[in-house]
Amino acid sequence: MCLIGIDFDNTIVSYDAVLYRLALSRALIRPETTPNKRFIRDQIRRLPNGEHEWQRLQASIYGPAMAEATLQEGVQPFLQRCHRERIGVCIVSHKTLLAGMDETGTDLRAAAMAWMRRRRFFDAGGLGLAEVDVHFESTRREKIERIRRLGCTHFIDDLEETFLEEGFPAQVEKILYAPGGTSSSIPGVRVAVNWRAIDEYVGSSLAQR
Repeated sequence: MCLIGIDFDNTIVSYDAVLYRLALSRALIRPETTPNKRFIRDQIRRLPNGEHEWQRLQASIYGPAMAEATLQEGVQPFLQRCHRERIGVCIVSHKTLLAGMDETGTDLRAAAMAWMRRRRFFDAGGLGLAEVDVHFESTRREKIERIRRLGCTHFIDDLEETFLEEGFPAQVEKILYAPGGTSSSIPGVRVAVNWRAIDEYVGSSLAQR
């Protein structure tokens, strides 16, 4: 049986546009900055007190500005295919309840669930997941333990650190979502530059089972 686990932030969700808007409104970046998370983050971190400003910005996009985030291109057809072909899918995310630098006290998990409901993640005629298929964990270690307990056969994440975490199940097929084309030195990690590549790889992987 196949169960594909997927990370949430920056894997399913794109924050590029809202990051750009907020960073520009706070005069943290120049208008010509590429509206891409990595470019925005690196430019802000070079500022005096830049790490603090970056953390404040992240608190905003994961909380009160979450509604402005968009779905990564290619996620929708991938999930629809999984639903159509009855391939199991779950979301496992390292997401705390609150962000320390968010003055609004927004429940980050509730904001993420509301975002998914608006995009019909849990509709039979939409993307076909169930709310019980979404798991938010307070630490990365708990995220890895959840992946192990669920019995994921594949896991898709934008952070190599997930696969490097002690205890990550060796038998799980590791797929690094890297739209920037980053390579990986981690043995057994498959790098995908977009969701179309993920779809093709998962399809070929399942065909060989």
